[in-house]
Amino acid sequence: MPTRDNPWPQGTPCWVDCSVDDPGAARDFYARLLGWDVLDSPPEAGGYLMAMIDGRPAAGIGPKMGDMPMPSVWTTYFAADDADAVAAAVQAAGGTVFVPPFDVMDVGRMFVAADPAGGVFGVWEAKSHTGAGIFNETGAYCWNDLHTTAYAPSQEFYRQVFGWGFDEIGGGGMVYSTFNDPDGRPMGGFADTTGQPGSDMPYWLTWFQVSGTDDALARATELGAKVLMGPDDSPFGRMGVVAGPQGEVFGLIDTNVTIGG
Repeated sequence: MPTRDNPWPQGTPCWVDCSVDDPGAARDFYARLLGWDVLDSPPEAGGYLMAMIDGRPAAGIGPKMGDMPMPSVWTTYFAADDADAVAAAVQAAGGTVFVPPFDVMDVGRMFVAADPAGGVFGVWEAKSHTGAGIFNETGAYCWNDLHTTAYAPSQEFYRQVFGWGFDEIGGGGMVYSTFNDPDGRPMGGFADTTGQPGSDMPYWLTWFQVSGTDDALARATELGAKVLMGPDDSPFGRMGVVAGPQGEVFGLIDTNVTIGG
């Protein structure tokens, strides 16, 4: 299975977590949907929960931070060799750093930011927590893509911040690209959502691998989620998009079931 023990290269999606009003309820939902073993963290972690698959960290669940109202969300984190340097690059490229980089005990250094169009993401500089230890495996995240109406400007922003290259792979009226590491390997995607319903606010969408998309969507519904899209077949897998019981949006995909596969 795909696993990792070392820090991820800079610019790679390295971690995902959800912020919700009731972490305990989210713990039960995702454990039953994705088979996670969700562990408590030390008291100083502020109620943050660690989701494990086969003993490896897969994702996090935590309470919403601060006093301002905010929706429940999944956040994609990108690896940084130096979080402070990446924060400076975000600001230089026209993005917003909500809180300057800060240490999370001895596990890492992080900040949360938004691109100029408003797409929110996190940045993680690994210390004792190197990020996801399992990926592209049933129950783990397998893809992250930005849904935005500011397609070309967003590409330029992330190119400046992380040095990504892009390959346009859309077709049939869909505008979509992968963002790639320096060797040209795809790490995630960008989707142009111009003209689509509910496309006023850009967002990063986390996709979790499942074995059987239809069954996973039915199970999510039984557990109180709402199916927003799908199931649909694609060259990448059979997929659907879900809003969890607390409103957080995420994708489910079976990459083993593809058009023509």
